[in-house]
Amino acid sequence: MADELYRLRVAYAKDGRLAYLGHLEVINTVERSIRRSGLPFSVGNGFARRMRVQFSQALPVGASSEGEYYDVMLTEHVDASEALERLKAASPRALGPYRAAYVVRKAPALEAWLNRALWHVELRGSGLSAPLLDEALRSVAAQGRIDFMRGDKPRSVDLSQTLVSWDLAQRPWGVSLDLQTRSSNLGALRPAILLDAAFGQEGLSGCVRQSQRVCRTGQWHEEDGRLVEPFDLTFAWSLT
Repeated sequence: MADELYRLRVAYAKDGRLAYLGHLEVINTVERSIRRSGLPFSVGNGFARRMRVQFSQALPVGASSEGEYYDVMLTEHVDASEALERLKAASPRALGPYRAAYVVRKAPALEAWLNRALWHVELRGSGLSAPLLDEALRSVAAQGRIDFMRGDKPRSVDLSQTLVSWDLAQRPWGVSLDLQTRSSNLGALRPAILLDAAFGQEGLSGCVRQSQRVCRTGQWHEEDGRLVEPFDLTFAWSLT
């Protein structure tokens, strides 16, 4: 019965070679891990009879993360700490879960609810400096939007809605960028799109990117000017 379902929220990291898994591959890997864990997961009533599991927004291929999330519906209550240990034992280390808790069953879907993100980017390149990159980012932000191609289709992202802020630091090996973004049903900003536009600016025309590492370090829900953590007690569900 639907009233007997328990919504377990799981936080996990994505790192190493598995950072190059596509989102569908991540979903398939996590579902196999849940099956191996032996947790009593719920199955939908549709034709395909898929596991009832929801994921946070897809990561760009090649990006790592310190904070990804999925919600899985269970047909029986299993202590959250026990469930976490079972999932750890059944999951690849590079997709390792590190926290689990029950949340309100009728909470919004993670993909839409987690609408703020913090990214950490490490850039190495010849002629690159934090002041030059800051100037280029300011120039892009002033334009208000970025037009780009995804495959053979033109796309556009509204920076007034998706770009929140950035911080830059000069490092011995290059430049580090901490980027805050916002997403909605109108779109989301990926770091690579912003940086491609920045390196197209005149001030960075002589710079060459030698490498670029991207990590999503946090996700939150933005509500009434504050950031709500995915395991905020306001949304947590403890059995009495």
